[in-house]
Amino acid sequence: MEENKMAVMPVRRLLINMSWPMMLSMLIQALYNLVDSLFVANLSRDGFEALALVYPVQTLMISVCVGVGVGFNALLARRLGERRQAEADQVAANGYFVYFVCWLVFLILGVGFARPFLCLFSDVPQQIEYGVQYLSIVTGLSIGVCMQFAGERTLQATGDTVGPMIIQGIGAVVNLILDPLFIFGIGPFPRLEVAGAALATVLGQIVGLVASFWMVRRSKVVKLSFRGFRPNGEIIRIMFKVGFPAIVMQSLSSVMNVGMNLILRLFNPFGVFILGAYYKIQSFIFMPLYGMNNALVPIVSFNYGAKSKERITGTVRFAMVLTVIIMGVGTLFLIFLAGPLMTLFDADGELLAAGAVALRMVALSFLFAGISIILCSALQALGSANASLLISLLRQVILLFPAALAFGWLYTDLIWLAFLVAEVISCGVALLLYRVVYHKKISVLQ
Repeated sequence: MEENKMAVMPVRRLLINMSWPMMLSMLIQALYNLVDSLFVANLSRDGFEALALVYPVQTLMISVCVGVGVGFNALLARRLGERRQAEADQVAANGYFVYFVCWLVFLILGVGFARPFLCLFSDVPQQIEYGVQYLSIVTGLSIGVCMQFAGERTLQATGDTVGPMIIQGIGAVVNLILDPLFIFGIGPFPRLEVAGAALATVLGQIVGLVASFWMVRRSKVVKLSFRGFRPNGEIIRIMFKVGFPAIVMQSLSSVMNVGMNLILRLFNPFGVFILGAYYKIQSFIFMPLYGMNNALVPIVSFNYGAKSKERITGTVRFAMVLTVIIMGVGTLFLIFLAGPLMTLFDADGELLAAGAVALRMVALSFLFAGISIILCSALQALGSANASLLISLLRQVILLFPAALAFGWLYTDLIWLAFLVAEVISCGVALLLYRVVYHKKISVLQ
């Protein structure tokens, strides 16, 4: 019998081998939001701020889909590994059903509460209108992103890491082509402005849905069929038991974004715009790290189950080295190119100056954030999900919000240093918790 590569492949090569398709997939995913924002920023500042305000809702949708995918993927892979084919096929069908229900929830909440949500953050009528248009479309037609996730996670569970990359690539290309056509009304296409950006995004996702469904139907590992289908409560319960903690952790970034938008409005007239620009740029810097994280978890989990102390510590150490390199390059990139990056969003004058300073301040936190993220994943893989959740809460809520309020009241121009304060303290806590778990769970392995 062929040995599992997670047991025999050198850990450095293994981590890189499993990381690069996920890194590329996540970079492609980041294109959806960035391309919309760049075109809309050139359209109007109100349009860009509207997208910045609805960004947490988009992030929340993705967080739910990712979290559901954790439970779905894990259960499907387990049933396939156990060679229980009929049950594996049931899991696949129920996974698609759960994602369909997710779309219905997004549809109801997005269309029904778009305007009240936007009114919490803005009193500018044009911003609210733009935001309502965009949010209604991306939630109402979110069946594309939901069912695309279902297909990607099904393929990943069968060991296919290239298929999801192709699916996201196809969607991104469609989005890139349609964005300028719908936003600015080029040729026979109507000028839809912000609504056009939303329409281009969802059409790209729907094309991704079609591609993913075609790939899953062609799979020889899973047989997807809805003939005589009835939801299985036990399968769905197990999915959410595994996936719910991941949903909570992924959703913290939405909570952070909403909270910081509210705080920045109190102290900084450019805050919402700058934060929106920062998250678009940050996604590209952090996506390689998140891709590596997705590879780190199964490698550490597998070798913890195999009681291979050296492979666990070797993987975590190498991941930390790569993190220092990635975050170091990202920090220098943002510090030296902060001004030119802000001009991509059509910023000038006071806004450009304030945005460049803010980006440089936030960049100082990257190295500490990267170390915390890696340690969170290692803790999850070792079964210490509560420790991982605590670190995420400290980074994104418990420390960040009070620090931002304190800087805002004491010296407004330094409010962006709240990110550095929160990340430094959280990194210290993460190192301490990992040390405790190491002595309790890893050092005792024989």
